[in-house]
Amino acid sequence: QVQLVESGGGLVQAGGSLRLSCTASGRTFSPYAMGWFRQAPGKEREFVAGITWSGGSPSYADSVKGRFTISRDNAKNTVYLQMNSLKPEDTAIYYCAAKFNNLGPYGYWGQGTQVTVSS
Repeated sequence: QVQLVESGGGLVQAGGSLRLSCTASGRTFSPYAMGWFRQAPGKEREFVAGITWSGGSPSYADSVKGRFTISRDNAKNTVYLQMNSLKPEDTAIYYCAAKFNNLGPYGYWGQGTQVTVSS
C-alpha cells in the first residue's frame, strides 16, 4: 500500500509564495506519475500540475502556468509544488496523488493540506 503525506500549506498574503511537499511511503515507490490537485469550498476538485516519475515534461492547469512549478526528488520519494505570486483564488485544500500506469486515474491520494491566500 502507498501512503502520501502532504506538508507545507498555510496562510499567506496575495503575491506571496509557498512550497508544498508530498512524501510517499509504504512500498517500493516507482509511480508512473504524480500530481497535485486542489479543491476550493463549493467547487469540484481540479488538476493543478503533474509530472512523470521518469522525467518527462510537467503539465499545468492554465490557471497556474507561469506561477507554479512541480518537481520531484526520486531518491526521497517526494514531489514538490512551488507556488509563487499566489492569488486569493488559489485558496483551496491541495492534494497530491500518484498513479502507476499512464492509462488509469490517479489511485492514491494524500490527506490534503490547506492553502489560504489573503487579499
